[in-house]
Amino acid sequence: MVKPKKNLGQHFLKDKNIAGKIVSSFSGEGCESVLEIGPGTGILTRLLLERNFGDFQVVEIDDESVHFLRSNFNNLDKIISGDFLTLDINAYFKGSLGIIGNLPYNISSQIFFKIVRFRDMIPEVVCMVQKEVAQRICAGPGSRIYGILSVLVGAYYSAEYLFTVSGQMFYPPTKVDSGVIRLVRNEVKSLNCDEDLFARVVRACFNQRRKKLRNSVKAAFDLIDYDFEWSDLRPEQLSTSQFVNLTNWISEKGRFSE
Repeated sequence: MVKPKKNLGQHFLKDKNIAGKIVSSFSGEGCESVLEIGPGTGILTRLLLERNFGDFQVVEIDDESVHFLRSNFNNLDKIISGDFLTLDINAYFKGSLGIIGNLPYNISSQIFFKIVRFRDMIPEVVCMVQKEVAQRICAGPGSRIYGILSVLVGAYYSAEYLFTVSGQMFYPPTKVDSGVIRLVRNEVKSLNCDEDLFARVVRACFNQRRKKLRNSVKAAFDLIDYDFEWSDLRPEQLSTSQFVNLTNWISEKGRFSE
């Protein structure tokens, strides 16, 4: 059996019924390939193999888990031994890619940021993450948990919170519950703004979320004017389209500080 490693944030799901619910939540529609992130001991992998996807691969950073998978899944011949965060997606996948997995808590946000970067390749994601992160991704404007992930993921995906998983369903148990979510690519092809600047604006505003937008923008950007339409609001009050408008306003107002 694979020993969970604390430095990798490994907590292995042990409930087969929950594994079945996760896998059945993934439609695979429009996905030429499917990638499972962090299969660990393969509780999702076994069920995914039964779905007979045309191209199914897994990516696993833990050498012990890779050895376990190779020893116990003879029909799984596409194991990428490495870190999803540094994986060259274009080198392994040429068409549309569906993603599923029980994501490590400690790098889940970085995984979502990478998914957003490759959004035009990734039509569907079903994953389990820390409940707080799952709720944040699915939150809308006005919510106290609405934040960077809510805006950046929500700009390109429809996010749905599916169900909660108790920390007791893992080995070792987690101290907090997990949440399973589904992301489906929306119809947005472009945000009609500089999308790199958009991400920078969103981060700058939420990094000082208790401040009014005028103050957070002033701290992050060197502009000729700081009096804009929503300058007296706080970031959680702005929708994606308002952040797009704010990005365009900032772009028009001049030079940026590094």
